[in-house]
Amino acid sequence: MSGVTFNGVNHLAMATGDMDSTIRFWRDLLGMRLVAGLGQLGYRHYFFEISDTCAIAFFEWPSVRPVQEKEHGQMVSGPFVFDHVAFGVETDDDLWVLKDRIDAAGFWVSEVIDHGFIHSLYSFDPNGIPIEFSCNVRDIDIRKSPVITDPGPTEIAQEGADQNADVWPAVVRPTLATERRIYPGEGVRYFKGLKK
Repeated sequence: MSGVTFNGVNHLAMATGDMDSTIRFWRDLLGMRLVAGLGQLGYRHYFFEISDTCAIAFFEWPSVRPVQEKEHGQMVSGPFVFDHVAFGVETDDDLWVLKDRIDAAGFWVSEVIDHGFIHSLYSFDPNGIPIEFSCNVRDIDIRKSPVITDPGPTEIAQEGADQNADVWPAVVRPTLATERRIYPGEGVRYFKGLKK
């Protein structure tokens, strides 16, 4: 047991050079609510609600340009950060609604793909960020019953799905409650009454 309870991805942090087109896509096309817009002169950081516990955020930096679109899962070499971000939806009908909306808006969108345990739809946002929308296949839950079908899994993968905490050093001196400090960040002045 890890001793930590995760409740999802609090937020993914992306970058854009055009916040308006980003808002149009994420809020107006996909329907993710714009729940926070932090900023000051020359700086914006906006958050879009994915679910009750998850969001996607964008920094607006004027010199950022959209990335060249890369096929989802296509191998690359050299420095690299991530391949794509996948958002869960409840039903296959949701995938078809998204497919039709994205297509009508003039963005490339894939066909619905059956991966055995999920059905997926692929596209790109205006910043070139590769995105996937996935719906779990009924009666197949890899979280409840993990599956490794790799014919040559690494030795570490063969240890199984659950945490092996013994491979890391034990905490010798945990931070005492009396020593814990939380330092103010950018949002404090907006959410704690320091600035309106």
